[in-house]
Amino acid sequence: MDIFLSVISIYVFILLGFLAKRKLKDELQEKSLVIISIYFLQPMLTFWGLNTKSIDAALIKAPFIYVGISILCIIISFFLAKTFFTEPKERSIVTISSAIGNTGNLGIPIGIAIFGQESIIYTSLINVANVFVVYTIGIYFYSRGQFSIKESLLNIVKLPLIWFALLALSLNLLHVEIHSSIFKSLEMGAYAAMVLQLMIFGMFLYSVKLKSLNLKLIFHVGIIKFIIIPIISIMILKSLNLDEFIVGIILLELLVPLAVTNVNLSSLYNCKPVDVTALVFFSSLFFIPYILFIMQLFGKM
Repeated sequence: MDIFLSVISIYVFILLGFLAKRKLKDELQEKSLVIISIYFLQPMLTFWGLNTKSIDAALIKAPFIYVGISILCIIISFFLAKTFFTEPKERSIVTISSAIGNTGNLGIPIGIAIFGQESIIYTSLINVANVFVVYTIGIYFYSRGQFSIKESLLNIVKLPLIWFALLALSLNLLHVEIHSSIFKSLEMGAYAAMVLQLMIFGMFLYSVKLKSLNLKLIFHVGIIKFIIIPIISIMILKSLNLDEFIVGIILLELLVPLAVTNVNLSSLYNCKPVDVTALVFFSSLFFIPYILFIMQLFGKM
């Protein structure tokens, strides 16, 4: 019940975004809010999250394990996509979409709700690791055939989030203490980023049209996201002899719904953005009962 209420409380902000877009429609522009979030609030969220606790070797393990499992799942998805799909864009979507989870906008606040504030440093590090996956492997698959790999990788340096993450990591490793007043302001910006991104996600959901769904795509991505990835994740995490708290956080971050970033990238590179939006919607809809089941199952293992 606690997990259910925690997840539902997070989804309330998504509902608010949906209702706001439904009421205001063109008066409310998602793009403006996305720019504010990406260039101002998300860097604050990352900077704050990465300085909530001193980083040690145990903390670094979590993002590396997350990336390792994600890459393994991408490889498996790649071969499944080649087997069942002939259309290049659909192959790209099947290969990468499941690996780009909503580790920031949903992962961090749900981590706080389920595991408490001590989870922030882990979820923030995992989110930074996920950003590197998104803006390297993710951009390659979504932009394949239109841009060179070099041009795609250069987009990484344009993100302020990356630079703020590196600065935060440097200060943390050098044990530079941030003044409490500054840290409080960063915390305000961080929580504002979480709320705003959840509402932006709700606004995107309003644009989903259910009349022409790509059921084959939904089925295969769903199988990868909700069956293959958890099986692989649980097998690997159980074999690593990690603390249950850390294992639970990594598992949660691997299983969060598809990120809105999938929609942004698919739209940018003309890779069936409407179909990708539907995937994000259904993965988010299914996530509530699913995560309750997985967490309870994991706790009994």
